[in-house]
Amino acid sequence: MKNKRALILMVVAILFGLAAVVFASRWLLTQPGGANGRILVASADISLGQRLAPEMFKLTEWPSGSLPKDAFTDPQRLNGRVLKSNLVMGEPVTEAKLAPAGTLGGLSALITEGKRAITVRVNDVIGVAGFALPGNYVDIIVSTQKDMQPGAEGREQSISKIVLERILVLAVAQEVSRDETKPKVVNAVTLEVTPEQAEKLDLARSVGTLSLALRNQVDPQSAATEGATKVTLLPPATPVPPKPAPKPVPRPAAAPRPVVVKAAAPVRRDCVSVLNGLRMTQECF
Repeated sequence: MKNKRALILMVVAILFGLAAVVFASRWLLTQPGGANGRILVASADISLGQRLAPEMFKLTEWPSGSLPKDAFTDPQRLNGRVLKSNLVMGEPVTEAKLAPAGTLGGLSALITEGKRAITVRVNDVIGVAGFALPGNYVDIIVSTQKDMQPGAEGREQSISKIVLERILVLAVAQEVSRDETKPKVVNAVTLEVTPEQAEKLDLARSVGTLSLALRNQVDPQSAATEGATKVTLLPPATPVPPKPAPKPVPRPAAAPRPVVVKAAAPVRRDCVSVLNGLRMTQECF
């Protein structure tokens, strides 16, 4: 009897559960907020600087509550526009990711308004062994001869100094792709600078040798340095003071030696015997 009652309760609970699922699904389907919007997304990866065509995009369903601002729904509006940032497959395209209308494709579409692009020649060492990729930030170091102040000894002094900081790398050689993570040794790097920085950079490469110093992407701190010279690099050695002479250790007094008195050697004399009558005497001298 008890088992039968428990079985009936279990069946009733299952029926109520199924009914709750059915009612919940019908309620969700009837909600107006559940409708999705249709926006354009990239049908494949698209690199920055490319001119866009309608066939590069496709319409896809997107939750209406999280539609990106300025998203596109008409692919013809994107025809001829230029990307200023990369797009990955399935990513929505917005006005913020596009260069102004009428911009030609290529590097010019990536230059921020009010700035300039300038190219400097580098090698595998100056170019940070190929790790200065598009999208990275670098500092510019110039190694040159510094004019001495009037009255100072000598005319020039070698110096290395950071002249420009946090400069954006737009391209290496002729490539502007920012997706590469592997180092690539090139002979030219294109940088984004202000007009004033362009003048400094042009002067720096004409009076000395340039080097790039790769810096952290999110580090905005300025490096306040005075530059490195031969004096700061190889400071004069500090003279070592002479060691004090060790104090003489007094020796113990020697015991007096016994005085040995030698006997005087006998004086040798010549003697003569003298016969005086019956008396004989001896005379020595």
